[in-house]
Amino acid sequence: MVAVKYIQADGVEYNVSVPVGSTLMQGAVSNMVEGILAECGGSCACATCHCYVGDEWLSKLSEADELEKETLEMVDNVMRGSRLSCQITVTEAMDGITVNIPESQC
Repeated sequence: MVAVKYIQADGVEYNVSVPVGSTLMQGAVSNMVEGILAECGGSCACATCHCYVGDEWLSKLSEADELEKETLEMVDNVMRGSRLSCQITVTEAMDGITVNIPESQC
């Protein structure tokens, strides 16, 4: 398990433990984190699990593939660190990661 902090745009924080090998989306859904809707169930088709990952964590994540990049084109307010939480598999190196949820999803 790793510690993950999900922060909504209004500042509400969820501090949860997420199993290694699951995705950040699964961790959010399992812990009822508001703002990670995951309407497609993690198939990288809807972008309702959009999140922002801080620059300090990007090197610890796998690169976004072409499908994720194309799906992110449907999202407003894409910025550096924009990712789909369904495409980020949790590793031990991510212990303590902070994930910000866009205002448009809260």
